[in-house]
Amino acid sequence: MASVTTLTSRQKEELHKSILAYLQSSGLTNTVACLREELDFVEPPDDATLKKYEGLLEKKWTTVLRLQKKIMELEAKNTSLQSELDSATPTSLRKNADPTAWLPRAPARHDLSGHQNPVTSVAFHPTFSVLASGSEDCTIKLWDWEDGEFKQTIKGHTKAVLDVDFGGPPGGILLASCSSDLTIKLWDPGNDYKNIRTLTGHDHSISAVRFIPSEAGGQHLVSASRDKTLKIWEVNTGYCIRTIEGHSDWIRDVTPSFDGKWLLSAGSDQTARIWDPSNGEPKATLVGHEHVIECCVYAPPTAYPHLAKLAGLKKPPPASSSSEYIATGSRDKTIRIWDTRGSLIKTLHGHDNWVRALQFHPGGKYLLSVSDDKTLRAWDLTQGGQCVKRFEAADHFVTSIRWAPAKEKKEITNGDAKTNGVGPSGAKKDEYAPGPITCVLATGSVDSSVRIFAT
Repeated sequence: MASVTTLTSRQKEELHKSILAYLQSSGLTNTVACLREELDFVEPPDDATLKKYEGLLEKKWTTVLRLQKKIMELEAKNTSLQSELDSATPTSLRKNADPTAWLPRAPARHDLSGHQNPVTSVAFHPTFSVLASGSEDCTIKLWDWEDGEFKQTIKGHTKAVLDVDFGGPPGGILLASCSSDLTIKLWDPGNDYKNIRTLTGHDHSISAVRFIPSEAGGQHLVSASRDKTLKIWEVNTGYCIRTIEGHSDWIRDVTPSFDGKWLLSAGSDQTARIWDPSNGEPKATLVGHEHVIECCVYAPPTAYPHLAKLAGLKKPPPASSSSEYIATGSRDKTIRIWDTRGSLIKTLHGHDNWVRALQFHPGGKYLLSVSDDKTLRAWDLTQGGQCVKRFEAADHFVTSIRWAPAKEKKEITNGDAKTNGVGPSGAKKDEYAPGPITCVLATGSVDSSVRIFAT
């Protein structure tokens, strides 16, 4: 088969002379003679020709190597510059930017330091760019998560602050905190975060506190404690209106469904439990973890189509149902996804240490986790729960993760355009479609830092 060449006759002649000159200068006279015969060079090159082409082959060879190295350096620089550009460019200006597909990545936009001991929890204000962080140094610190500036320190607890949460009725947003000092404290952002109420009643450290959503706003709180109980409190009076018992050991975490009609708790007895807060009755007990369950979270309706498929269902449950799927993270290094009837759907393996906190992506496609292995991981629910992103999110154990709430946009409609779920265009509204998404999340760590990951 004839060889294909892109060299001209002149270029081929110069190449041949260069090879002959290189071989001659290397003392390979027999090889030179054989090559001359193959190339039909009857007369040997004269001294002038040899001198002209001597060293040319080595020069061109080293030039190619230098160019290859330069190309590799430029490609690496281009990749780095593109990464910097992506980090600096607002999502709205990026090509094909999709907030439902956005995932955090290192490095963090802001690395906030100031706490003297491990950060145990973080919480976003629902309206303003304020982030609260609780710490084992007995304080709560407030930060502006947009510019990374420290705002103020809140003091009042006498032992470690174990959890913080914003909530309350519209126009009356409060900050709640709980502590190993056996108290829950309410702080008023409208009055320089002064302590307006202290709730007492637990007999041991209070691990978690959450405002319970309702149509009337967050009029109630739920707390979880090492005394093995959950307590529900009236925000306005500070009275405990219900104590829920059932766990046989320390309750590590509690979270309400998005409408407040159900509570999910988990703890050292290696179970997760679902409760009806209106009467304290249990709905389900989830058993399967082999160690302490550190965290639990309800899946948002945006995740229902993906989780239903993962569960082998042809049709997802209605988006109006607030208690369908949950996820739990444990010291057994696994994450488990369940339906709320107690059936295990999927176990996610990958973390090398305790799983400390979980957060569903508002878009519904991903579940995010943080761990004592220092990593943040993203699990793709559309790919069978495969881990699609992993990076080191702190210099020590990562204790907490929260997603910034979206600022709701009111739709402007003409007449009754949204009647029966039909939009102005006449198209059927997708009940599982996510609303506005703010691509910002925060983590807390045993390294005493708070980190903000954002577009």
